[in-house]
Amino acid sequence: MRNLFLALVAVGLWLISAQVQKGPEPRGAEAAPAQFSAARAMAVLARLQGPQRPHPAGSAENAAIHARLREELAALGLPVEAFATRACYSEPRWGAIECADIEDLIVRAVPGEGKAIVLMAHMDSVPAGPGAGDDGSGVATLLETLRALKADAGSTGHPVIALFTDGEEAGLLGAAAFVEDARWRETVGLVINVEGRGSSGQSLLFQTSPGDAALVDLYARAAPRFATSSLYGEIYKYLPNDTDLTPFLKAELPGYNFAFLGDVAHYHTALDTIANLDPRSVQSGGDAVLALTRALRAQDFAALAGGNAIYLDIFGVWLPRLPVDWAFPLALLALAVIVGVAWRRRPTIAGLLTPPLFVAAAVAAGFAVKALAGLISGHADPSYAQPLLFRLALAVSLGALALAAARRANATACWLWFAFFAVASAWALPGLSPYFLFPVLVAALLLPFGNAWMPALAALLIWIQLTVGAEPLMGLGMTPLFTVPAALGLMTVLPLLRFDRRHLLGAAGLGLALTVAAGFVPAYDAQHPQRLNFHYVEAGGPALWVVDAVKPLPEAVRGAAAFSPEPQSIGGDPRWQGYIADAGHPRFPPPAAIVRRDGNAIILDLRGSDAADGMTLTIPSDAGLARVLVDGKSLPVNGKGDRLFISCASPGCRTATIALIQKQTGPLTVILTELRHGLPPGGDKLQAARGALGTPSQTGDATSLISRLQID
Repeated sequence: MRNLFLALVAVGLWLISAQVQKGPEPRGAEAAPAQFSAARAMAVLARLQGPQRPHPAGSAENAAIHARLREELAALGLPVEAFATRACYSEPRWGAIECADIEDLIVRAVPGEGKAIVLMAHMDSVPAGPGAGDDGSGVATLLETLRALKADAGSTGHPVIALFTDGEEAGLLGAAAFVEDARWRETVGLVINVEGRGSSGQSLLFQTSPGDAALVDLYARAAPRFATSSLYGEIYKYLPNDTDLTPFLKAELPGYNFAFLGDVAHYHTALDTIANLDPRSVQSGGDAVLALTRALRAQDFAALAGGNAIYLDIFGVWLPRLPVDWAFPLALLALAVIVGVAWRRRPTIAGLLTPPLFVAAAVAAGFAVKALAGLISGHADPSYAQPLLFRLALAVSLGALALAAARRANATACWLWFAFFAVASAWALPGLSPYFLFPVLVAALLLPFGNAWMPALAALLIWIQLTVGAEPLMGLGMTPLFTVPAALGLMTVLPLLRFDRRHLLGAAGLGLALTVAAGFVPAYDAQHPQRLNFHYVEAGGPALWVVDAVKPLPEAVRGAAAFSPEPQSIGGDPRWQGYIADAGHPRFPPPAAIVRRDGNAIILDLRGSDAADGMTLTIPSDAGLARVLVDGKSLPVNGKGDRLFISCASPGCRTATIALIQKQTGPLTVILTELRHGLPPGGDKLQAARGALGTPSQTGDATSLISRLQID
């Protein structure tokens, strides 16, 4: 009965966490004027999106989005200031300089005194998708927030500026241009950025500016429900992702970053549509942004400076938090108490070894389950489309391991390890520390009195909630590692379980059966298709059809052209791999440039065709560059690995002027690529073969015309 009770508790916590993470029920169009209504925001989004076509920076559809947004702002009685420029931006870790022609739309929405609250979302999309979630939802959220703020008649405080940026997908260009302009930068007191990375899930406060203790306190006082953790920001620091908030943080301007992350299979694909967007996600983000904006209007921004905090939300209704400076001493204190308990109770060596061995076995089981399901499926990620059976296989297999570990488990030993993890995380990864520290503090209070149940349930609650949120946070491909937070949650429960051989064998058998069944579920479906792009490439020889290096290549695609058996490098770039097929004789003139030298400067006047949607220069690492100028704008050389990419991702870039300033004069070979969205005639056969189980993503189907320029 004890095992059954604990299993039901774990399942119950899982179900509650899953329900909370869907977000609140959306308000209808009849909601009070001062409230945020997802129904009203979705109606605005439908008008903005129009035919729901991709609208990257500089495209005709991007201009149409701008025009429709101007109409919405005019209907609210809000004047618009346009900020148009050829913007460039680079981060050292990118290994690239990104540029494009952009036009931000800026609205002085609410008058006031002092520095402004800047509400920000981006208007552009990737070339592959219409961007309803990323970031049409953010634009619609800002418009509904501005409408609600107009209901605050007579209120005073900080002014509110709405910044609708352009070129975010091309490299954070609209935000960077705004920050670089001193006139606008000086108006900023604090920024709230609204993003989307998928099409469902509650909107998470996943990033704050450094020194966030007061920011989190304000969020805790203002937000109607909570969806945040200091761990999110800790993880985000190590991910190769950026949002429009990045240039503001680089300029040391404080801010909040919100995004929903569910159904990441839709992110940056053709399925990022209004039909797939969950109104609960919009309601979640809108409630938080509107409440924070109102609270910030009356806030002294100087009082928001200070130290960092550690925190996590409990089912959206409680946000326990501590100053980060308290984490390490509290963890040491709790460890000392639990060491004292251990000194009296003297756990066995087997008991001390059981917790880490259980966590290691959980990781191994996760990879074993995925390997077996993948072997049966024939796909690397068998859970991509329908993860339910795979999740159940992981959960039941983990339950079997827990029953096996219960035979040697000891409560004091388990909490010794938990306390050690609290100390280590407080020292090395403070954002992670509350997941260990908060349960350990409960244990330090109750273990001396022999109560192991309450601390174990506290740990189980916190870690199961994290496990449920791990998949959208970390991505579908990391599924086996979701056993880590689940195992850590179960670790302190092990001593409460009763070892039973029948239960163990039953759980192990059921886990194996679920794993096998998960392998027979189709890896992709129409709502979760495989990401698969086609390219037409001319690089100085015969033209090529190229398809992304997925394994296995779908049979329908392989049958549409004589693709190579294995992926090959494309255009002389070993990092660009794909299956290739002959596409006949070249059809288009290659891109060119007028090249001249002026001392150590190599100046290239690009000459792309009228059909070009962007141009890219690839510079080898031995070029010895001191700096780069794009149309006269000086930029740092942030090369990465063996080359530097200079990308100008809008049609106007076909005649850009790029100057390469060498440290000393020397010969150079650069690769010039003209990019066109879409495929030439003949590509429709490949697209038809992709069918409903495949979708273009990111840059989508594209044409690349490549030239090598020898510079003496």
